Amino acid sequence: MVPVATVLAHGVGGRQDLPITLPQLVVAAALTLVVTFLALGLLWREPRLDRDATGGRPVPQRLARLVDAPTCRWALRGLGLLAAAWFCLGLLGGPDTADNPTAGTLYVLLWVGLAPLSLLLGPVWRTVNPLRTVHLLAALAARRDPDRGVRELPAGVGIWPAAATLFGFVWLELVAPDRATLPVISVWLAGYAVVMLVGAALFGAGWFDRADPFEVYSALIGQLAPLGRAADDVLVWRNPLDGIAGLRPRPGLVAVVVVLLGSTMFDSLSNAPGWLRFSQENGLHPAVTGSGGLVLVIAAVAVAYLLATAAAARIGRADPVEARGVPGEIAHSIVPIAVGYVVAHYYSLLILEGQRTVALLSDPLGTGANWLGTAGWEPHTGLVTPSGVATLQITVIILGHLLGTLLAHDRALYLFPRARAVAGQLPLLALMVAYTVAGLLLLYAG
Repeated sequence: MVPVATVLAHGVGGRQDLPITLPQLVVAAALTLVVTFLALGLLWREPRLDRDATGGRPVPQRLARLVDAPTCRWALRGLGLLAAAWFCLGLLGGPDTADNPTAGTLYVLLWVGLAPLSLLLGPVWRTVNPLRTVHLLAALAARRDPDRGVRELPAGVGIWPAAATLFGFVWLELVAPDRATLPVISVWLAGYAVVMLVGAALFGAGWFDRADPFEVYSALIGQLAPLGRAADDVLVWRNPLDGIAGLRPRPGLVAVVVVLLGSTMFDSLSNAPGWLRFSQENGLHPAVTGSGGLVLVIAAVAVAYLLATAAAARIGRADPVEARGVPGEIAHSIVPIAVGYVVAHYYSLLILEGQRTVALLSDPLGTGANWLGTAGWEPHTGLVTPSGVATLQITVIILGHLLGTLLAHDRALYLFPRARAVAGQLPLLALMVAYTVAGLLLLYAG
């Protein structure tokens, strides 16, 4: 099988590819955030973003009718089922060698490729999710309402199940022994399918919205898409910042964004020479060390976030009842930061390994066939140069934090008394600076 390092490697840039040193870059990034914060305090004194995500300009009626047509929806569901069946050919019948596209399809085309697709088109996985379609077909065959299950899922559960399954996937991707081999992938996917389908049978199709890691991941990033839905479900063009500002607090939301951000940070840390030496020399199994490291990094991200939001609520003099909801209210500001890390860390992986995987998908069974006509593809490397990737990584990480600062500022104007709103944001600014510095250090270390 292709080596794990080859499948999961994600960077070709480094500190030598930029014209400034790491200390200069860190100082410049921190100053950029501080200057942005000061400018927002002076120029952005009233909430401007659509917190309810009700606005937008309707798309042309012809496009709206096409997207909302039952025929289009069923065609997309069918494509999702067909893609899943094709994937299973390699998973269940293909050779456990470097020429099997299974690992690349799961870790690159699905997990990484879902981010740019969702950024452009919104929560696309909800439409093509093959397990959701299987549940829908089973419900129709049984003449049951797919949205109703045997029992109601308590509202307090929120998306905590998705936080757990998301952690399960990032553990598989980053820590699990032999994670690029067919038996390991098969066991994880079998467990994932059972949890999703049994949960949907018990609680209805809404279980996917609350528990499917890929649906929740796509939905979070899709809040930043220029294409969205108004309050009356009309398809509209919108300001992406209005879209993400409309992400409403719900139980488990903070956990999901923290797992997403923390796991990407750990991915950088796990490629650093110091971590690799520690993992090899501490006498523990790499999976034990990796699991501990993943949990600790996610915990560090969570503690920093909760401390900063608690301090913001106290300084901003929020009502005690409202103060408990501040972490959930500010969670949307972490999404562009997490997206920035995803793009920075996985851009070159998507371009290079993505092309290779598409070529391998033409022959999932390893018989020498060329069913899709892509078997002869050679990866085009023109979009992946050391200096270009390094510049992109720095740009998207800093841009993600700038957008996070802007979103936190606008939400603080809603949450805190106007006289204390700017002061209440100081802990959030410190959090953004800390995340930025940590992200750049980890990026360079990896």
